[in-house]
Amino acid sequence: MKIFSNYPTEVFILLFLIITFILSGIDKLLDWKGNVAFITDHFKNSPLKHNVPLLLGIILIIEMIAGILMLFGIYQLYTSETKETALLGVELSAITLLFLLIGQRLAKDYAGAMSLAVYFIITLFGMYLLSS
Repeated sequence: MKIFSNYPTEVFILLFLIITFILSGIDKLLDWKGNVAFITDHFKNSPLKHNVPLLLGIILIIEMIAGILMLFGIYQLYTSETKETALLGVELSAITLLFLLIGQRLAKDYAGAMSLAVYFIITLFGMYLLSS
């Protein structure tokens, strides 16, 4: 396949992020009440405690849009070798991760915040490759 010979690293980073964000969004959709309950408890001592459903909804929307853009971006890489849509999806992924980082830090979940760094590094590498 031409896409794997021309853009192997980009495609695998996109697939990694698509799996991460689409599955996260699907989980939120399928178990909204469970996610809201878990995150409300997680943020019970933070300034975000009263806004969990709204903020979770925002994260859900951005995750799903990012995943769809990256999926379409892979298609565009294959058909026309354009990177703009994939790059936009990866940029939305980075924004989502920053929002999650803010939440983890406010909840004083430093281990959770630290684990986001791995995703963020992969996302930044994807942004670098797709913007060059």
